[in-house]
Amino acid sequence: MRASTVLASSVFDQHTLALHLGIQPSHLAILLPAAVAALVVLVTRGSSRAAFVVAATGSFLGLLAAIALLAQQVKGGAVVDPRTIGALPVGTDLGIPLRLHVNDLAALVSVAVALVSWTVQLFARWYLFSDPRYRQFAATVGLFTAAMQLVVLSGDVLLTVVGWELMGWCSYLLIGHESERGKARRAAYKAFIVTRLADAPFLVGLVALAIGAHSTSISAIVTHWSTVAHDHHAALAAAMICIVCGVAGKSAQFPFQDWLPDAMEGPTPASALIHAATMVAAGTVVLASLLPLLERSDPARLVLTISAAISTVLAAVLAFCQHDLKKLLAWSTVSQVGLMLLGLAVMPVGGTASLGIEHLLAHAMFKALLFLTFGWLAVLAGGTAVERFSGALNRHRGPRTLVGIGLLSLAGVPPLMGFVSKDLIVDQAARQAVDGSLVGQIAFVALICVVALTAAYTTRVWLILTRRTGSQRVQTLRAIEDSYDVRDVGIVEMLVGSAPVDAHGRPVEIPEPEPEPEPVYDDEPDPSVPRPGAGARAGLQLLAIFAIVGGALVFTPLLDIDWRHSDGWLIAAALVLMAAVALLVRWMSIGTVYGDAAARLPLPLRSSASRGLDVDAVYQRAVARPVLALAHAVSGVESRLDRTVQSAPAVTTALARRGASWHTRKPETGLVAVALGLVIAALVGATLW
Repeated sequence: MRASTVLASSVFDQHTLALHLGIQPSHLAILLPAAVAALVVLVTRGSSRAAFVVAATGSFLGLLAAIALLAQQVKGGAVVDPRTIGALPVGTDLGIPLRLHVNDLAALVSVAVALVSWTVQLFARWYLFSDPRYRQFAATVGLFTAAMQLVVLSGDVLLTVVGWELMGWCSYLLIGHESERGKARRAAYKAFIVTRLADAPFLVGLVALAIGAHSTSISAIVTHWSTVAHDHHAALAAAMICIVCGVAGKSAQFPFQDWLPDAMEGPTPASALIHAATMVAAGTVVLASLLPLLERSDPARLVLTISAAISTVLAAVLAFCQHDLKKLLAWSTVSQVGLMLLGLAVMPVGGTASLGIEHLLAHAMFKALLFLTFGWLAVLAGGTAVERFSGALNRHRGPRTLVGIGLLSLAGVPPLMGFVSKDLIVDQAARQAVDGSLVGQIAFVALICVVALTAAYTTRVWLILTRRTGSQRVQTLRAIEDSYDVRDVGIVEMLVGSAPVDAHGRPVEIPEPEPEPEPVYDDEPDPSVPRPGAGARAGLQLLAIFAIVGGALVFTPLLDIDWRHSDGWLIAAALVLMAAVALLVRWMSIGTVYGDAAARLPLPLRSSASRGLDVDAVYQRAVARPVLALAHAVSGVESRLDRTVQSAPAVTTALARRGASWHTRKPETGLVAVALGLVIAALVGATLW
């Protein structure tokens, strides 16, 4: 007993929760989701039930590992730079240590990623219950989660690139999961091509930083370039602008924003995973790790600010105009990711990434909650178009509270987490704008617009979902009138209205009329009403709870945010603006067929917004057509060269035949005599010698 106690104490520190082993919770947070992918493919052998058991168990264990990592970090027992496979032996000119890196922000994001992934795995089993390719989906989600965890916990740019590219490949598989549909295939191709296009400068930027620092370690890169930033400002700016371009592509920011709404062709659980805490948020995580370099590169900060500001405002406008409410959430994601990136751009030199990461965490909670509950409603309502969703929460009240919490947090209503994260970014941008920073001024104007627009489209969604039909309104008015219909009843009226009696004075029983059928709601469990399993509902409830109380993280040492000096008047003005916009949207919705305020907008505007302002056509004119024209020109030149080369032997043969026709093919007498003379002279000379 004593020996076991000594062994346990040598392995586990009860005060700091440190593990004195080669394997750490940071390793498990990455390896367990990856193991899910491998086991589902190799072990389950076509059984969806077995695949679900493996996926749910592995995801839950991954969540426990992430929670253990966070607990270690709080207690001070986490290994800061855990080893992986060891440094690569590539010589002394470039060090490749391949280590992870754990800090407060990475531990928080790791928990959020694991929680969303676990909930998605549970929900997907219900949503894709009859899908013959469920096993492939569950395995891809596991690999996707492992790739995101690798990016979050990476301390080496080479590991970051591995996770970054794995996510791109997995997103292609998830978006094109229903590959029998042409739209799904095109959306997957588009996402893959656009993100690969942006990945090219991203890789160039990371390679430039690593070569300059003679190491792929992120801490070494930050230390080196922070020291030489003044002397090599142009090189640092060029590298960081390349990285910002890659982040814009992966995060669907301007000018790469158009691929994300098309990605809605994938299953709703895949959309929840991609939009909430993984792929589109990966750029924020990478820039957060390189924030000291971004703060020292004004051109890169300006490029990031302009891209994020355009994206966040444009996407919010397009979200309000969408006819498909699932696409509304997609454009909302583009807008909210722009807020995260603005939260990084407005930080002064020496600041931390806490503002951007705080909004990343908030977005992970409420956006995963909204996507999954919208998927639940879509099963019940038969689609996500306005006509299908109109009044859906009145007919199906099961997800009503969850949807309400998600929309309130998205809108930024206090005291929910979305309010805390959004208003702190607005406050920081206002400070930078007052100090005369161009970045702060651009960001502040964009943020004020987004505060109003977000309130507008969230109010529009709620009014559509809770719209009552005409018969429901009439029934309510009749009930109200009956409740006020009170009058004095005289003795005669009582006798007239009393129960009838027979000749002997005995009351006659009159059968009561059968009650009219009442509308059936799914408040109570009903086997005939589809709804997710208990585990999936528990996951949704956890997301809702964190969307409510997650703002309390600003009071903890995990986030370095100066919330005590926030401008209360600015926050109050933002809330008043939100309330005014909500009332305006409510007024616009009155008298519309489906309670849709956007129906007041011109039809051409709504149609163009549904097509993403026809950005695809712009891409075709500006990129596709010139590239295709160049390709055709090169192909034409190549074919001419091929024909020239192929015709060379025939031309040579023809010239040879023409030349052969000019002589008799018999040796000349003079030449024969000269040749014989030379031979005889040579022989005579050799003999006499």
